Amino acid sequence: MRGEERGQTARMMGTMMRLDAHQHFWRYNPAEHVWMTDAMAGLKRDFLPANLEPLLDESGFDGSVVVQARQSLEETRWLLELADSHARIKGVVGWVDLCSEELPEQLERFAKHSRLVGVRHVVQDEPDDAFVLRPEFQRGIARLAEYGLAYDLLVYPRQLPAAIRLVERFGEQRFVLDHIAKPAIADGRMEPWARDVRELAQHGNVLCKLSGMVTEARWRGWTASDFRPYLDVVLEAFGAERLMIGSDWPVCTLSGDYAETVGLVKAYIAQLGEAEREGILGGNCARFYGIEQHG
Repeated sequence: MRGEERGQTARMMGTMMRLDAHQHFWRYNPAEHVWMTDAMAGLKRDFLPANLEPLLDESGFDGSVVVQARQSLEETRWLLELADSHARIKGVVGWVDLCSEELPEQLERFAKHSRLVGVRHVVQDEPDDAFVLRPEFQRGIARLAEYGLAYDLLVYPRQLPAAIRLVERFGEQRFVLDHIAKPAIADGRMEPWARDVRELAQHGNVLCKLSGMVTEARWRGWTASDFRPYLDVVLEAFGAERLMIGSDWPVCTLSGDYAETVGLVKAYIAQLGEAEREGILGGNCARFYGIEQHG
């Protein structure tokens, strides 16, 4: 059954939507997408909803959550406009300047849009590993609850200790860890990532996206077994009820196509019960971001 047909059947039967919790769109601009190195030449073109929709259909997803790729208010505006015209975009995780004195005006501007479900800052690129503990950043985090917005944590393993302190201080804020914090899968290294992920997961206000893993492995040279130790850690630490599947498309295409990328997670969670699988495949994402689950 194609994804669109499956989605219609799901709505009739009252079952959960299947959602890709993490993907991106962009119109490529070399001045704005400076993070794309020469090794990422395949990303240096436009990626738009029309490119994603056949992939969602093929893999049985009803829709997706699109996540910011630039630290730009203009991009947030553009993503919300895309959501207005493409029903498969179920939520937008945009960018606002959490450290700015103008943050209240920015939040007022964007939070009126029902598809804005969260915000993210590219913390992984900050040279200060304790960036999230800066007073001005924490003042910004403190404002999100007023607007019902979640926060996506994009960090490298070395930044996990600061992330742990952040979520401790904001126990009522909803956080989700992107890309299982990008462990060194290509090297097979587990520690101190595993220790810190387990500590982060002790805080019930944090979920975790099973996304972004193929680009931390050997590009186009990985096997499913490379990921199992890391997936075992996050499943044990968070439990199935706090995990959600994400493709990280189109970034994932550097190392695997869309179907391969989501397929490795689907194969791993086949060991779980149906309710746990359906949660990871969409229900947990819908609840976390406040997305209507039945159409």
